[in-house]
Amino acid sequence: MLEINGSYGEGGGQIVRSSLTLAAITGTPVRLTNIRGNRSRPGLRPQHLTAVRAVARICDAAVTGDSLDSQSLTFEPRVAPQAGAYEFDVNDATPGSSAGSVALVLQTILLPLALAPGPSEVRLLGGTTVPMSPPVLFLDRVYFPTLFEMGLRANLDHRLWGFYPEGGGEVVVQIRGGTQLHPVTLTERGEPIRVEGLAFAAKLPSHIPQRMTNRARSILGDAGFETRIVAEHVPSPGLGTGLFLCARYEHVAAGFLALGRRGLPSEEVAEIACRALLAHHHTGAAVDAHLGDQLVLPFALAGGASRATLSRVTRHTLTHVWVAQQFGFREIAVDGSVGDPGVLRVGS
Repeated sequence: MLEINGSYGEGGGQIVRSSLTLAAITGTPVRLTNIRGNRSRPGLRPQHLTAVRAVARICDAAVTGDSLDSQSLTFEPRVAPQAGAYEFDVNDATPGSSAGSVALVLQTILLPLALAPGPSEVRLLGGTTVPMSPPVLFLDRVYFPTLFEMGLRANLDHRLWGFYPEGGGEVVVQIRGGTQLHPVTLTERGEPIRVEGLAFAAKLPSHIPQRMTNRARSILGDAGFETRIVAEHVPSPGLGTGLFLCARYEHVAAGFLALGRRGLPSEEVAEIACRALLAHHHTGAAVDAHLGDQLVLPFALAGGASRATLSRVTRHTLTHVWVAQQFGFREIAVDGSVGDPGVLRVGS
């Protein structure tokens, strides 16, 4: 059984999710200790526990330690990942409601189901647009299109938005299955095409997303970008607001989210998202920091020689690479220091 120290590196939930994904795909039994050991509240939270149970279900794994706040876990796959129709609700992992991220649960099971023979449909309930997690919009508009270039086919239907703290969002994802991932080179992004954006709000006045839209158009227009940014009210059981920007280049896209909160003016929300986009743009790199983190496992599983220039190396990325190396993917590495631009590479 492979031993994984959950406090290594950034010591968060990424170690759990990456280990589960690779355990399911490779059939490797794994024991995780010190889970989320570097967090103020260590152990499994609802979205992590949901991810554990989701992966266990698709590969019929024997699991011990799958409970809230557990800091140790054993996971032993008994079959290869099985395609099918699945439903996972973050609320099932905790008493009361939870806005635990469904995007993180989806990322954990996406590759096992994509590699499994046959199509799958997954319904996920919980938080879709919450802090400290990629929003579902990022997966749909940045991550999935990038994986499309590697051979993966998936479609996402964002039916209900789930914000913190109520959650209650709903996402349905269709995954083709039988994927053969192939290497890709993402070192040249090409010329900027435009910035597409969505200023969203649920159960809040219409002037809030419109002010975000106006401010973002002004900032990005002054920077020379063509923009297509719209304001929209979205369906949700709770209230929430924010701005998502997608910078489309000739060869790749990058995504940036800023969430609103009480006391933060709408214009400042727009400025936060625009600053993140412009910081990425000025590096000249092809891949934004969040996408770079999420490409580690697809790059490792595709084999061959893959490259991506990163606008910023993060501790998440380095920890992700370390986990892949523990499962025998020795050729994956990152050139560069945390906080600086770098290169994610596999093979020679």
